[in-house]
Amino acid sequence: MRVADVMCVGAHPDDVEIGMGATVAKMVRQGLDVVMVDLTDGEPTPHGTHETRMAEAAEAALVLGVAGRHTLDLRNRELADTVEARSMLAELIRAHAPRLLFAPYPVDAHPDHIAASAIVEAARFYSKFVKTDMSGSPHYPARLYHYFAVHLRLVAKPSFIVDVSEDIGRKGEALGSYRSQFGEQTSNRGVMDWVDGQARQWGALIGTTAGEPFFSREEIGIRDVRDLV
Repeated sequence: MRVADVMCVGAHPDDVEIGMGATVAKMVRQGLDVVMVDLTDGEPTPHGTHETRMAEAAEAALVLGVAGRHTLDLRNRELADTVEARSMLAELIRAHAPRLLFAPYPVDAHPDHIAASAIVEAARFYSKFVKTDMSGSPHYPARLYHYFAVHLRLVAKPSFIVDVSEDIGRKGEALGSYRSQFGEQTSNRGVMDWVDGQARQWGALIGTTAGEPFFSREEIGIRDVRDLV
């Protein structure tokens, strides 16, 4: 497996796209190598199948410019922070050795999202183990950030907001790849408008057309003061 700059992890296909799809597109456009990981295939859903979801996820990744996407063999609706789940993800982290790791926001109504956040945090720690049966060489991602894709209607204070004005259209196109979720599943058709509205709201807070928020448990340092603008 190739070394990557960034690894973005979601509980299900479309989680990363909803929370940070435009940022992924921006990172790729700026020359970063991004890998996406889905902990489950997201099935069952009313109009999806394993094969459908895998095809949709591959199409969405292609839209965002991401060459590498993995789906772990963990169960949707039963996702839990177990040693097995931690080790499976840690092996991918060791294989790709990303500098940046992105996880779901840890507070949510969806149990899978809460579990996914915990799995990523633990896998980051597991990935540096020396005496272990896990494959790959020890690696510890320098930074872990959480993206915002929650079912709760809550107000959260981000650590930073990324200006994604140039890439918000690519995010919409990627989400459109999930036809089984946002087309055929009529109850979810409003998600696209909600995601777009959220991006406009976050962007307004930093004086741009669109933005995506991120959260960090650790303090963030700035090497170049021009990044503050």
